Amino acid sequence: MENPTSRWRHRLPRTRGRWAAVVAALAVLVGAGTWTATADDSAPSVHRQDRMLKMNGVSVDTSYFTSGGSGRRPAVLIGHGFGGSKNDVRAQAEKLAADGYAVLTWSARGFGKTTGEIELNAPDAEVKDVSGLIDWLADRPEVQLDAEGDPRVGVTGASYGGAVSLLAAGYDRRVDAVAPVITYWDLAEALFPDGVFKKLWAGIFVSSGGGCERFQKQLCAMYERVAVSGKPDDAARALLRERSPVAVADRIDVPALILQGQSDSLFPLGQADAMARAIEANGSPVSVDWIAGGHDGGDDEGDRVQSRIGDWFDRYLKQDENADTGPGFRVTRTGGVDSTDGAALKRGASSDAYPGLNSGGRKITLTGTPRQPAPGVAQDTTPDTRQDAPGTGSGGNGQDAPAAGSGDGGPGLPATGSGSGRAASDGLTQTFRNPAGSSPPSVSAVPGIGGGLSQLSSLGVGLSLDFPGQYASFESAPLDSAVHLTGSPTATVTVKADRGDAVLFGKVYDVSPDGRQQVLPSQLVAPHRFTPAEQGRPVELTLPAVDHEIDAGHRLRLVLSATDLAYASPAEPATYRVTLDGALTVPTAPDVKTAAAALPWWIWGLPAAAAVIAALLLLTARRRTATPAPDPALADVPLQITDLSKKYAGATDRYAVRDLGFRVEKGQVLGLLGPNGAGKTTTLRMLMGLITPDAGEIRVFGHAIRPGAPVLSRVGSFVEGAGFLPHLSGRSNLELYWQATGRPAEDAHIDEALEIAGLGDALARAVRTYSQGMRQRLAIAQAMLGMPDLLILDEPTNGLDPPQIREMRDVMIRYAAGGRTVIVSSHLLSEVEQSCTHLVVMDRGRLVQAGPVAEITGSGDMLLVTTDTEVTEVLVDKAAALPGVGSAVRTDDGRGLLVRLDGATPAQLIAELVRLDVPVTGVGPHRRLEDAFLTLISQGSA
Repeated sequence: MENPTSRWRHRLPRTRGRWAAVVAALAVLVGAGTWTATADDSAPSVHRQDRMLKMNGVSVDTSYFTSGGSGRRPAVLIGHGFGGSKNDVRAQAEKLAADGYAVLTWSARGFGKTTGEIELNAPDAEVKDVSGLIDWLADRPEVQLDAEGDPRVGVTGASYGGAVSLLAAGYDRRVDAVAPVITYWDLAEALFPDGVFKKLWAGIFVSSGGGCERFQKQLCAMYERVAVSGKPDDAARALLRERSPVAVADRIDVPALILQGQSDSLFPLGQADAMARAIEANGSPVSVDWIAGGHDGGDDEGDRVQSRIGDWFDRYLKQDENADTGPGFRVTRTGGVDSTDGAALKRGASSDAYPGLNSGGRKITLTGTPRQPAPGVAQDTTPDTRQDAPGTGSGGNGQDAPAAGSGDGGPGLPATGSGSGRAASDGLTQTFRNPAGSSPPSVSAVPGIGGGLSQLSSLGVGLSLDFPGQYASFESAPLDSAVHLTGSPTATVTVKADRGDAVLFGKVYDVSPDGRQQVLPSQLVAPHRFTPAEQGRPVELTLPAVDHEIDAGHRLRLVLSATDLAYASPAEPATYRVTLDGALTVPTAPDVKTAAAALPWWIWGLPAAAAVIAALLLLTARRRTATPAPDPALADVPLQITDLSKKYAGATDRYAVRDLGFRVEKGQVLGLLGPNGAGKTTTLRMLMGLITPDAGEIRVFGHAIRPGAPVLSRVGSFVEGAGFLPHLSGRSNLELYWQATGRPAEDAHIDEALEIAGLGDALARAVRTYSQGMRQRLAIAQAMLGMPDLLILDEPTNGLDPPQIREMRDVMIRYAAGGRTVIVSSHLLSEVEQSCTHLVVMDRGRLVQAGPVAEITGSGDMLLVTTDTEVTEVLVDKAAALPGVGSAVRTDDGRGLLVRLDGATPAQLIAELVRLDVPVTGVGPHRRLEDAFLTLISQGSA
């Protein structure tokens, strides 16, 4: 069959000033695009040209970045993630341009200003567009060419953009290197793993694209068909697979740096494993890097990732043989918390070659664990009658079970055969239920609830739920030595359902010695569909690929659950019977070595200096960690900031916040104002205990703020909106969030928070039906859970229309009316003026002015004159012509004048108006907050 893109595929060889001035500078037009420049003191000036390119029936919105110099240079294309636009990758583009590349970014079809439908990287749509962009680069005089029409070009991008980089390499021979980040190899397998519908992620996928109607019709029809049935069909799998890199696996033969996220239930590590094996089989250099974050949140290691991508392109685009492309495999390992700033400690581990997901398998014997049976189901606890195969140890101590020689599979099961390697086992056959409607479901990864749950597993904290009677469980003995799991564990089971398919979700828990805590590494599960043809015989299950340390004394627990919140399970109730057949095989990747911490030179070179430095560090640490005693005089003061300073990272004399001080009383709604870079966000982060100040102190109700300070339980915060599960109701989302905090349910005050938020009957509806304003109010309600005495809101009105902004204003005022305190950072000055009682104005990290709103806006040279009758235009002209008056305009209602004084005093103005027979009823100062704000900032800049 002819490739659908064969007709077009190329077969070629391989300072800062006043705000108004800044805004004006951004509007300079050059030719068909917008030409701008960005620079700092240490990097070359980077120029950006924006233009719409017509190709393949659509208009593609692009930005082209170059730096100084007249020589030719390699080019880089950067794709964006799904739901984003070219603006998301601007910082990376500027960095690569400063490093000597010509960089082109674009918004994919259906995103940003680019026209067309979303076709999910179809070969004859989005992928063909990339080829058109390469055509455009080939005509640029500054781009290096390998042949006529063939630019030297690499492609990178994250998620959706990462997939198109691989597809471009498969369909266009001009691509010379790729660096895909947290992306997919086979979208069908990512969304329909082993034939199970990943419903939550699929729904988020469609929603972030703007709704089903934004997609190509056949994609929308496919999604709705699968969402209704809960089971993907062959046509759905084929449709997604033909738009996936796996469709051109044999043609992707360029150097590939593959960066995949460990905290990623959307595109797990197995996707990167498949792409690495395929590209390596084509004879191309491959390096695999497992980063800490992913689609489920966590640290995306942005600086390190971009540095590796730059080095990779330096080697394979600039042909710089001295460029360090790094090891064949690297994984970021997390463990412990930095006591100074609360950040997770990370170290790299690496090996010369990528080990795959099954290296260094260690067999660990599991036995059945007793559970509460499902209602109405008799629990089968009959021991497995199979005996250990000759030559095996008991394996009961949790150690490696030796491989078996010839052995009998036992009654009713096939023999293992000679040398099968089946571990000794005394596991149980267990029976459990798939509940009607697959509800309530187990909980593992929760896409959309916010990043970080998966990261907590590396720190020994777990959040997962399995309901009694809905799963089988098998557990090891305590391990007598630590095991580092790197890859995908496997287990062999025999499954039987009393009707239809059996859908099971496999996961391996790390269980503490006392059995009270279990951690699900990266919050990942592996779904498996057992058709009737696969039932009744042993099947090897591949479990989630993770990198996780299991300490000595801990146990491993294999759980096979009938349900999972993120996936679609059969709605019909059914009974499942599962038999564990052998040991759990745990890959340990023995060639992967964790980097040793580098020893400071003075440890081995200057012992005397070491002692001195250690003593100084000890004294410094004591000063830093010592928490000042509470101040009883401030016990009723929500917030007092004194001489607060914070330097920019690595700077000695550049401050983000400097000598800041102000006080907030109960019942106040305080507006925190300032231009970009004023230090507002840094101040809020210090207030919430996320970063520590370099000098000064923050006290909340008399208690000094430190990371993890108990008084922070009295502080609620809303920053950039919260993530909600779209299929759950507003109330259910809040209940799930509060449950995750581990605090008692009665302390949540959910009803009180919801009454203030004013969501009414909408609480019972799914969040996906909410307007943006309702989502914002739900997020505020989440911040108000527990009814904190101090509520911090960062830009709570972003993205809201005027009626929704008024509703949000009412929410803040109602909350403070109960004697609580609200601090709100916002750029909408008119709203701050109407909702806040007090203001703090900052500029360049310093306090400009603080006080009541009326006091700040009431000073100035603008007077409001109210009149008893409507003011005529003739009278306006006469008032404007008075001596000492700069201007006069009629108010919107026509019954007053706004007069700007230019030398005259208020008394002189009143006398002149009376002389003109103006029926004056009142005169007072009038200045909008915007006027006051700009005046204060301009004074601070003088």
